[in-house]
Amino acid sequence: MDLRTTYMGLELRNPLIPSSSPLTQYVDKCRQLEDAGAAAVVVHSLFEEQLTHESLELSYHLTHGTESFAEAMTYFPDLNSDEYLGPEEYLNHIRALKEALEIPVFGSLNGVTPGGWVEYAKMIEEAGADGLELNVYYVATDLQLPSLEAEQLYLDILAETKKQVKIPIAMKLSPYFSSMADMARRLDEGGADALVLFNRFYQPNIDLDELEVRPDLVLSTPSEGRLPLRWIAILFGHINASLGATTGVHTHLDVLRMLMAGADVTMMASALLLNGVRHLSTVLSDLQDWMVEKEYTSVEQLKGSMSQKSVANPAAFERANYIKTLHSWK
Repeated sequence: MDLRTTYMGLELRNPLIPSSSPLTQYVDKCRQLEDAGAAAVVVHSLFEEQLTHESLELSYHLTHGTESFAEAMTYFPDLNSDEYLGPEEYLNHIRALKEALEIPVFGSLNGVTPGGWVEYAKMIEEAGADGLELNVYYVATDLQLPSLEAEQLYLDILAETKKQVKIPIAMKLSPYFSSMADMARRLDEGGADALVLFNRFYQPNIDLDELEVRPDLVLSTPSEGRLPLRWIAILFGHINASLGATTGVHTHLDVLRMLMAGADVTMMASALLLNGVRHLSTVLSDLQDWMVEKEYTSVEQLKGSMSQKSVANPAAFERANYIKTLHSWK
């Protein structure tokens, strides 16, 4: 049974990657993930705001009194807490992971502007990361901002980061583009080594007792995997970049569907947070058992076999199936 796959030019032992999450913030957890069968790990994200925060923190101590401390600072972790990994600690964490693990380690930057934060991409590369995931968390709320300008932001961030590093770069995207296919093509032509579909924007909620707007973390469910599955199936064979599937990957069945749609790797976080690290080994074992039962000999044999370009009815991924689905309810 050959479970190997290629992602961003790197050969991986299987297509299962724990995505950026609190689990990958700890070296011991990453060791456990490797032992459970992980083919690589994506380190938890370093946020653009953390870099800004550290800069403002230094400026505050040098030039300001306590009365001028920005209210926004209270939204960040306590810098003296053992749980907080600032920029330098983040780089040290990658170095520690590279010493502790044999599998590839991917850094993760989460930001929204093509400015100083991409300079940390070079530092992450120098710390030993095998690749870098750019998680552009941008919600276009300006009513005067044209869609083309909003989309150009992604291309600018990719271009600026490519100037900084030689390691492969993955763009982790949301589905909120006026033309997802065109955006994928432009990023592919801009040099993205992989597209990771899709990021989940965490939605705020209203606390009716306290009358406050609060973040509301809800873990993914398997049904959410249908959106990335659809777009991976559409993009497979049309772009050069690797395709990573994330959101809704909980069991071996989800992994199989994503691979058949055309994914090179599948990434999971919610399933591991819900079921523990050893769940990864269960998914891997179940994947192998299914492939043996169905007489598949390799992941490459599965990959893209149910993509839009491979199925008998390509319209199944487009509007025609929408009408059929609506009329199927009884």
